[in-house]
Amino acid sequence: MRKLLIAAILAAPLFAGALTLQVDDPRSNPEAIAKNAVVVAHITACHSPEKTTVTAIAEGFVNGQRQTIPLKVVNLTQPGAFAIARQWPRRGTWTVKMTATNPDYPNYANSITVPLKPDTLN
Repeated sequence: MRKLLIAAILAAPLFAGALTLQVDDPRSNPEAIAKNAVVVAHITACHSPEKTTVTAIAEGFVNGQRQTIPLKVVNLTQPGAFAIARQWPRRGTWTVKMTATNPDYPNYANSITVPLKPDTLN
């Protein structure tokens, strides 16, 4: 038990001040629904979350050809919340990759890839 406690105390600084990126259900956010969002994400950053930038691309296969499309990310009124509306063709298989960066976390970027189901997209 004591070893576990010591390990937890030593590991705590590794997670302090983290920059995280989390995907949310767009149906849980009325503003995202109004903006026709397909993907909604929010970030947390202990240091200057307002400095965080989120970028996104859609990556997919259409008729056997790979496509990459840069996406417009919209800031929502909730601090650290972002939305993406459909900006890619309905045909094909697609994912959205989002990346969060913050100048207070140099040499670090957090990213997440969201697989999209064709039957659930707007």
